[in-house]
This record gives sequence, structure tokens and C-alpha cells, in this order.
Amino acid sequence: QVQLVESGGGLVQAGGSLRLSCAASGSISSIIAMGWYRQASGKQRELVASITNRGSTNYADSVRGRFTISRDNAKNTMYLQMNSLKPEDTAVYYCNLRNQRGSLLNDYWGQGTQVTVSS
Repeated sequence: QVQLVESGGGLVQAGGSLRLSCAASGSISSIIAMGWYRQASGKQRELVASITNRGSTNYADSVRGRFTISRDNAKNTMYLQMNSLKPEDTAVYYCNLRNQRGSLLNDYWGQGTQVTVSS
């Protein structure tokens, strides 16, 4: 089993910055990718950024150039540096880990951390 714990959310003014962390523990072998998703009130969960086990990154158009995803493999921790925050970035942010066991792909989720950007 895999456990993911997010931290770093909070309330910030527009234009400010936050850094989210996601600490992974448990059976975290055979990772394919990790990512950050967010879900705003009344909206579907959407991908914010992802990073593969080889370090390739992908960003949603709405955050590209403002957010940076990274991983510290030694600490089993993933980060999301969020700069130039906008009110529309307000959402619950979730950490995701995808691994593979045999032919099966498994997705694990953290409990989420609230990010609120005031105008």
C-alpha cells in the first residue's frame, strides 16, 4: 500500500507564492509518474502538473510558466512551487502516484490540501 501526505496549502494574496509538498511512504516501487491535481468547488478534478520516473514534466496550460513540479527521490517527496498565484488557482490540491505491478496500473491519492488565493 502507498500513503501520500500533502502539506503546504493555505491562504495567499494574488501574486503570492506557495510550495506544496507530497511525502510518499509504503510500497513506492515501480513508480511510473507522480502528479498534482486540483479540484475547485463545483468543478471536475484536473491535472495541474506531472513528472515521470525519468524526470519528464508536463503542465496544464493555465499554470505553465508559473508552477514548477519537482521530486526529491532520496526523500520520496514531490513538490509544487506555485508563483504568481491567481484567484482562479483556488482549489483543493491532490497528490497522485501511479505505479505498475505486473500488468496492473495503480493510482494512489493524498487527502488533499486547500489553496485559497484572495484578490
